[in-house]
Amino acid sequence: MKGRERPRVLAVRCADPVLSMLAPVGLAASVGTALIVDLADQTGRGGRTLADVAREGPRLAELSPGRSGVALLRGGDLPVLEVPGVIDDLASRWPAVVVRLADHGWPGPTVPVIALYPGRLAPVSSAAAVWQRLPAGPRPPGPGPVLPLIRPWLVRRVLAGGLPGRGPWVEAWREVWELPWA
Repeated sequence: MKGRERPRVLAVRCADPVLSMLAPVGLAASVGTALIVDLADQTGRGGRTLADVAREGPRLAELSPGRSGVALLRGGDLPVLEVPGVIDDLASRWPAVVVRLADHGWPGPTVPVIALYPGRLAPVSSAAAVWQRLPAGPRPPGPGPVLPLIRPWLVRRVLAGGLPGRGPWVEAWREVWELPWA
């Protein structure tokens, strides 16, 4: 479309296993309509994967959102070098794409998400990141947005496969789309 900006693709990397599941959903939900490509899940459970899209081509429903909301596409067994091209094809039709990373070599912008654990688990990195506030946690040691506490009901909802809805935690993710991530 003439005058339309190219959709944004942001990858999310997080060492904390629970936060690594929550962060991509929060980032995607903050823009209303987005596709999450889960490269950390290569099992292919639950339907088609990014590897299927690469082999067989995308279905119409995978090319555009059809309605607002967040969709999920698992990674599958696609070779790492093919991933960016397939994601670029999908991103040409989606308003936003969030890539959940494990240990993949991702060439695009990547958002590190770090939990602010207290005590000996406190983060030491001073690099820019998205910082997840925790009860009794320290101040972030580096620059970047600080997310409010996540309510327990929200954690349960997202881990059960639901969306978080609007609220302070999701709204805080909106700023992440505006920042320059290398």
